Amino acid sequence: MFAFSAPRRSRKPSLTPMIDVVFLLLVFFMLASQFGQDAAVRLSGAGNGTAYAGPPRLIQVAPETLTLNGGAVTLDALPQALEPLMTQPGDTIILRGSDAANLQRLLDVVQVLQKAGFDSLVVVE
Repeated sequence: MFAFSAPRRSRKPSLTPMIDVVFLLLVFFMLASQFGQDAAVRLSGAGNGTAYAGPPRLIQVAPETLTLNGGAVTLDALPQALEPLMTQPGDTIILRGSDAANLQRLLDVVQVLQKAGFDSLVVVE
């Protein structure tokens, strides 16, 4: 006959490697989430409780075109087209991006407006 050795007790799996992986992922995501805050664009006027006043100043940002209050305008001519609509330097300008426009296009418009001296910008959906 065959002689078999006594059956071994089954070992419980160790949870230590799994806990190590969870903590490493936690540290990774905590560090990775901090990098995006350096590139934040300051858009003043949002949520400060002031009422909108004056003529409408709505800029629709599309991938290839810009419209100011429904009329087509180029990126270079945008500051000159806004000047007649401004009653004071701190007037609010509303930017709305279309679904097809990417974020870089919106940031290009913001940079042109900030260089022209328009600081009170609000981005809406």
